[in-house]
Amino acid sequence: MTSLSRVISGTMTWGSWGKGFTTAQMQSLIETVYGLGITTFDHADIYGGYTTEAEFGEAFASAAVARESVQFVTKCGIQYPCEERPLSVKHYDTSANHIRQSVEASLRHLQTEYVDVLLIHRPSPLMDPHEIGDTVAALKDEGKIHGFGVSNFTPSQMARLQSCVEVDWNQIECSLTHEVPMNDGTLDYMAVHDIGAMAWAPLGSVFKEQGERQTRILSALKPLCEQYQASEDQLLLAWLLKHPSGIHPVVGTTSPDRLELAMNAVNIKLSLTDWFIMLEAAKGDRVA
Repeated sequence: MTSLSRVISGTMTWGSWGKGFTTAQMQSLIETVYGLGITTFDHADIYGGYTTEAEFGEAFASAAVARESVQFVTKCGIQYPCEERPLSVKHYDTSANHIRQSVEASLRHLQTEYVDVLLIHRPSPLMDPHEIGDTVAALKDEGKIHGFGVSNFTPSQMARLQSCVEVDWNQIECSLTHEVPMNDGTLDYMAVHDIGAMAWAPLGSVFKEQGERQTRILSALKPLCEQYQASEDQLLLAWLLKHPSGIHPVVGTTSPDRLELAMNAVNIKLSLTDWFIMLEAAKGDRVA
């Protein structure tokens, strides 16, 4: 399995889907991220309407960071209607042709000879595991991808694909406000089959929504912030990091200060009871 940094930098909002950074700004952020010890960058071909990978690639080419010292994760399989790709409907395509074309486009855009980990972005009801397996095997033989995985797959979907290809990673939604994968068998299956876990939206809805649930969580976090000398977002990451699956949170912030806080969250060791205090606040009731 390809080794990734404990915290992963998500690039979804670096381009037109968020900050709209210039090449120079991206270069600076790449160097900052790397300087903090975050060596893995998470991409998807669709980010920025199929434009962010190329912008990142141009910036990385000028950055004072060696390619072999970092890892590029990217995803394919979603056909996203946008200016760059005026499709009639958003859909999934896991055909051999689409996977190959997507990988080769990502290599050109990222200005690299290989992708460290390729993920199928979403499971398609029409995916053919044999076709995917053959394509992944060929791409590995050609040195274009080193590792393979999936994103947003259930245990049964992973099992079906595993019958034809080795699955190294699954990037799932997981957080204090979306702890479902901890209880529905997803993380259990992944641990049994040695599939690494990445988590998108690791802070959940705590800062994105306002409601009784968020109020309860923030109230529970207040004394814990003082106790652990940590920020609220650090505690939310520490809660996720405590899980024995060894989850790698994909953090989407572009703030150097918050990125540094995220890296320091790795050193926070929540007590067992404090972990459950946070869970109880999120659920609104005691565990059964």
